[in-house]
Amino acid sequence: MKKTRGKNPTWSDLKGRLAALDRPALLGLIQDLYAASRDNQAFLHARFALGEDVLAPYKATIHRWVCPDVIRNQNCSVTKAKGAISDYRKAVGAPEGLAELTVFYCESCMELLACCGMEDEGYFGALARVFGQSLDAIAQLEPDRRTAFVERLDRVRREGRKWGGAGDDMNDLMKAHGFPKG
Repeated sequence: MKKTRGKNPTWSDLKGRLAALDRPALLGLIQDLYAASRDNQAFLHARFALGEDVLAPYKATIHRWVCPDVIRNQNCSVTKAKGAISDYRKAVGAPEGLAELTVFYCESCMELLACCGMEDEGYFGALARVFGQSLDAIAQLEPDRRTAFVERLDRVRREGRKWGGAGDDMNDLMKAHGFPKG
């Protein structure tokens, strides 16, 4: 294959090369990408709705990073947890899946806080932002699909009251999205 020199490759460069591949070569490339990482597998499973629960790998990543096992001295990473939501958005981006992942993120945060607490403003700020993203995703659903998600977020909001500003932020967000203050 001819190499490009003097510049960083772009999507256009890759697209041109991909267009030149025949079907078997393209399928071989996708197979290699599939075998290369679990993230690629999760992406393709989600994109093509393969398997019983395409959200499971995304949820596992979220839970691992916002509710780490403190006994095993695991660290926390809001960035990696939010990355799972972003990866799902790129793979499928279905509002119901986004609602599930963002609500699950909030629930996982509350699980950690109930266990051991935290005084990290970045963690609470991310929780509030994802709480707002949950409400945005829920608002895109048909009215009959919203109730269970709103009830779960309301439980998160009630738990958030124990954490001062986090609970206040959640109350404000619920009100701004037209949900009653509980």
